[in-house]
Amino acid sequence: MLLFFIIHLIKNKDAMSSPRERILEQAAILFHHQGYNSTGINQIISEANVAKASFYQHFKSKDDLCIEFLNKRHEYWFSKLIEFTSKSKNRKEKILSAFDFIIQMNERENFRGCSFLNILSEISKEQQNILRVIQSHKNDLRIFFNQLVKDELLATHIYILFEGSIIESQLFESNEIVNKSIAIVESIT
Repeated sequence: MLLFFIIHLIKNKDAMSSPRERILEQAAILFHHQGYNSTGINQIISEANVAKASFYQHFKSKDDLCIEFLNKRHEYWFSKLIEFTSKSKNRKEKILSAFDFIIQMNERENFRGCSFLNILSEISKEQQNILRVIQSHKNDLRIFFNQLVKDELLATHIYILFEGSIIESQLFESNEIVNKSIAIVESIT
């Protein structure tokens, strides 16, 4: 899905060759493969083939770049989740297809997990602006399940299964837990 996300960035801009878009593209690749803390501004600048002044013209800091990356990732990820689940005929199928979306995501991104949680594990308490973007993404996911389920306790249970499925599938590079979560959701909905 990272490749699809980068293609999405490219297709949705008139001039992918702009320094800003090259910086965002390289940040997406590097944050995904190396992690946030292991990726330096100089590496992003070098691989995006931009001048340092260009970087700072578009982003005040690496944190600002991270926020922009996460906002674009949120927009892309949710549009794909909605598109994927909208093919379902009823509420239960839609919930189950959300878990199928995790499987698809794992296969496309080589079990890299959630960009938001990956970055969350790397930021400090002082990086509240990044934390707020991550919280907003997760809150939108909770709302997604609340709107589908209409029972807050059950929706929370499904949300926790969903999040746990992403984490466990990344940890073990397997969809086993996702499939078990699907079976659990089938039994409780």
